[in-house]
Amino acid sequence: MQTLSLAELEAKLDRIRQSPRDVGTVKLVVRRPEQDTREILATGQLDPALGLVGDNWKTRGSRSTPDGSANPEMQLNVMNARVVELLAETPERRALAGDQLYVDFDLSESNCPTGTRLAIGAAVIEVTAPPHTGCRKFSARFGADAMKFVNSEEGRKLRLRGLNAKVIIAGAVRPGDPVRKL
Repeated sequence: MQTLSLAELEAKLDRIRQSPRDVGTVKLVVRRPEQDTREILATGQLDPALGLVGDNWKTRGSRSTPDGSANPEMQLNVMNARVVELLAETPERRALAGDQLYVDFDLSESNCPTGTRLAIGAAVIEVTAPPHTGCRKFSARFGADAMKFVNSEEGRKLRLRGLNAKVIIAGAVRPGDPVRKL
């Protein structure tokens, strides 16, 4: 697999910056039932206790909590679809980023500060404070320059790696559903 250089990625920032700021669209819903397994869903169910129903968030736990339990502030990972399209290069590779929701929507800190609520399909989620910065798997799948790109100063402001969120109101979510700031 060939990956893009940092310069090639930075040259595409304008398209990402043009993401819708008020009303966008869900592009992809992905469940991770177990480690390194992805299921692309026609319809996902978001639940305040479980996150994306059938995803391993709750059972996998987290290194960010003292007891290793799932971190409720990191229940969902949401990524800008334009970013993952750029990094993955083919539709089949997009789900490898490891997020559950991919949206054509401006997820930047200035547009979606912590506490912002988003209506996604029939559900409502809330942006949480922990940053979403990626991991070794992300770097291995998309390249070291992709990791530098998403974690650069500008990349963090734009939240190119995505954001963490929690479910506030349960509901179904599917590709094509609107994403709206509340």
